[in-house]
Amino acid sequence: MSLSRRFLSSRWLRAGLLLVPLLFALLHAAGVWPLRFITQLDLSIDDARLRVNLPNTLDERIVIVDIDEPSMQQIGRWPWGRDRMAALADELFVRQRAAVVGFDLVFAEADSGSALTELQRLAATDSSLASRLPAWRNALDHDTAFARALTGRAAVLGFYFTSDRSAHRSGSLPHPVFDAHALAGHPIRFTEWNGYASNLDVLAQAAPHAGFFNALPDADGVVRSMPLIAGHAGGHYETLALAMFRVHTGQPQVQLGFPRERWLPAAYSGLESILLVQGSQRLAVPVDARAAVRIPYRGAGGPRGGSFRYVSADDLLQGRVPAGQLAGALVLVGSSAPGLFDIRATPVGQAYPGVEVHASLLSGLLDGRLPVQPDWSRGFEVAQLLATMLAMALLLARLRGGHQVLAMLAISLALLGLNGWLYAARGLVLPLACSLVMLALVYAAAMSWGYLSEGRSRRSLKRLFGTYVSPDRVREMARDPERYTMQAENRELSVMFCDMRNFTQISETLSPQALRELVNRFFSAMTAVISAHRGTLDKYIGDAIMAFWGAPLDDPLHAERAVRAALQMLRQLDPLNDALRAQGLPPMGVGIGINTGLVCVGDMGSDARRSYTVMGDAVNLASRIEALTRHYGVDILVGEVTRQAAGEAIRWVEVDRVRVKGKQQSVTLFTPLPDAAEGVPSSDEEVRHWALALAAYRLQHWGDAERHLQALRDSPSRFEASALSGLQRQLALRIQHFRLHPPPPGWDGSHSFETK
Repeated sequence: MSLSRRFLSSRWLRAGLLLVPLLFALLHAAGVWPLRFITQLDLSIDDARLRVNLPNTLDERIVIVDIDEPSMQQIGRWPWGRDRMAALADELFVRQRAAVVGFDLVFAEADSGSALTELQRLAATDSSLASRLPAWRNALDHDTAFARALTGRAAVLGFYFTSDRSAHRSGSLPHPVFDAHALAGHPIRFTEWNGYASNLDVLAQAAPHAGFFNALPDADGVVRSMPLIAGHAGGHYETLALAMFRVHTGQPQVQLGFPRERWLPAAYSGLESILLVQGSQRLAVPVDARAAVRIPYRGAGGPRGGSFRYVSADDLLQGRVPAGQLAGALVLVGSSAPGLFDIRATPVGQAYPGVEVHASLLSGLLDGRLPVQPDWSRGFEVAQLLATMLAMALLLARLRGGHQVLAMLAISLALLGLNGWLYAARGLVLPLACSLVMLALVYAAAMSWGYLSEGRSRRSLKRLFGTYVSPDRVREMARDPERYTMQAENRELSVMFCDMRNFTQISETLSPQALRELVNRFFSAMTAVISAHRGTLDKYIGDAIMAFWGAPLDDPLHAERAVRAALQMLRQLDPLNDALRAQGLPPMGVGIGINTGLVCVGDMGSDARRSYTVMGDAVNLASRIEALTRHYGVDILVGEVTRQAAGEAIRWVEVDRVRVKGKQQSVTLFTPLPDAAEGVPSSDEEVRHWALALAAYRLQHWGDAERHLQALRDSPSRFEASALSGLQRQLALRIQHFRLHPPPPGWDGSHSFETK
C-alpha cells in the first residue's frame, strides 16, 4: 500500500474509532446498559446548570413557619401538644390572615400529653369520674381542638408513603385526585408505594386536603426531583406543594395530559403533563415519565438563605409578630432544626431544610417554572449522539492537528449552548454527559491513533526522504505527513548538475584511500550546502551531483535558492583546494548548470530498485547547460527561466544564446556574479560594455562589438579573473571568423552555435 493510501486509511480509521464509544453510548442512552459514571456525570451537569440559573431572590408569597431550636427551647421538645398546634393554626388563620397553611408534619398518633388521656385511664376504675368525663372532653381533647382550628379553613395536612414488606399503614389518607380508571389504559410509570403514615381520622375529616411530602432522592442521595402524583393501592395522590397550590387556586380538577403530536405513533402512551382544569381554564404542568418534576430551587436554604422568609413558631405563639404580617401568604409549617431529621442533601446545599424543598416546588408552581426531563429525553439523547458522531466523523476525516481540537471545542460548546438554552428558555432537563463523554473518548482515541500513526508516518518519511533532504526538512514534513508522498506528479522545479573538474588529473596521483577521502569530503561539503539551501539531493553520478529545489516541500523561491546554493558551493571549494595545494596537486573546480521548468518528480525506477527523482526535458536541459560551462570557461550557467524566476536580487551577466541538441528554440544562458561583499570585485561599467558588445555582435556590427570588447580589455586588471575575461576572448574570435566567413543569410544572432 502506498504512503498516501495508508494515510487515507488511517484518516478514515480515526473516524471509525467513533463506532466503539458510540455503541456503548447508545446502549446507555437507550437504557439497555446504563453506565453509572455517565448517569452521575449527568446529575453533576444538572446541578451545575441549576446553580447557574438560580434566581437567588426572596419569594415573598411563601412564608415558612419554623419549629426551630429556639422554639423548642421555649415550648418543649417535639412533638408539641395539639393545643399548641391549634393555637398556632388560629394565629395563622385569624390574626395573621394566611391564605393557605400547609403542614410539613404528620399527626398519625393521638396526643398523649393532654389531661384527657390520664382522666380516661382513671375513669376506667371510677364510675363517678366516668360519668362526668364527656362534659370535659371538648375542653381537654387537644386533637379535637386542633381539628376545630382546621375545620373550614384552607389547611393542607401532610403525610408520607412507605415501602416495606409489612406494608404498614396508619391514619387516614385523603381522597385520591383520580383512580386507575382515569389512566384510560395508558401504562404510566407512577411512583408506587405500598404503605403510608397519615393523620388521625379526626384531623383528616377536619382538613380533607392533604399531600405527601416524599421526595425522590437520586442514587447519590441528593434530592433533585419530586413526584407531583404518586400511586397507592389503585389510587393516585398529590404532593403537599400541589395540594396547597390547588387549594390556593380554587381546587381545579386534576387530569392527565397526553401528547397529541401527529408525528408520534398511535400506540404512544407517554405522559406529558398534569392538567389542572377549572371550567374553561386549563393549566398544564409538564412532568416526566414518573409524573415528577425537578425542584426549582431558588438559592441557599435555611433562614439565612434568602429564598423564603422564615418566622419562628415561638414568635407567632407569643404574639411577637404583628397582626396581618402574613396576610395572603402561603404558609408552610415545618422545621429547620437538625434534631427533627428533616434535613435533605440538595444540589444547592448538603443540609437543606425539607420544608424549603416543598416551598421551592410551590414557588415553581406559582411561577409556572418547573424544569422537567420529558419522557422523550431518551430519544433526544440517541439523536444527539448520532448527530455528534456524524459531525465528529466528518471533521476528523477532514481536519488535522490543532483544527481537530478547535472542532471538538466547537461541538462541545454547541452542545452546552443548546442544552443550556433548552433549560433556561423551555425548562427542559435533557441529558448531555453521554455526548460529551463520547466526544472526549473519540477525540482521545483519535489523538492516540494520530500519535501512533504520526510516529509511524515520521519514521516512514525519514526512511523515504531522509537520504534526499536534511533532517530539519524531514521534521518539517512530519508536521503534516499526509501532504508528502512519493507518488509521481508534475511540478515546476529548479534542477542542478554539479560536475567536479580536474578529477581525472587528481585521481591519477592519489592512492585509492586518499581519493576516496577526497571525494567524500567534496560530496559532503557540496551536499551540506544543498541541504542548507533547502535543496533535495537526487543522486551522485560518478564525480557529479544532481539535486533539485521545490520538492518534496513546496518552495516558491526554489530558483533563487538553487542559484545561491551554487555560489556557496564555489566558496566551499577554497578549503579543499588549500589541502590539494599543500600536497602539490592541482586545484579542484566545478561546473554547475541550473535550469527551471516543469518536470515529473516522484518515486520512479524498476521493481528491483526505485528512487525519488526527477525526469523531463527541463532536467535534460540542465545537464546540457552544465556541460557548456567548460566551453565558456565559467563555473555557473543557468537557463533564462531560472534567471527570471530568481529575480533581480542576484546580479546577472548574459553569456550567450545557444541551440542545444533536441531543442528547436534557442536557449539564453546567464551566469550569476558574486557580490562584492564576498571578496570578488565587479564593475557595472564592465558589465555594460559586455552587454553592448554582445548586442552589436548579434546585429553584425563587428566594429562596434570590437570597440566594446577593447574597452572591456582596458578595464582594471583586477577584473581579469572574472567570468567576462574568458567570454570576451571567445567573442573576439567569433567576430574575426565572421569577418572572413560571414554568417548565412537570415542569421540574426539568435544563436551562436549548436551543441550536443
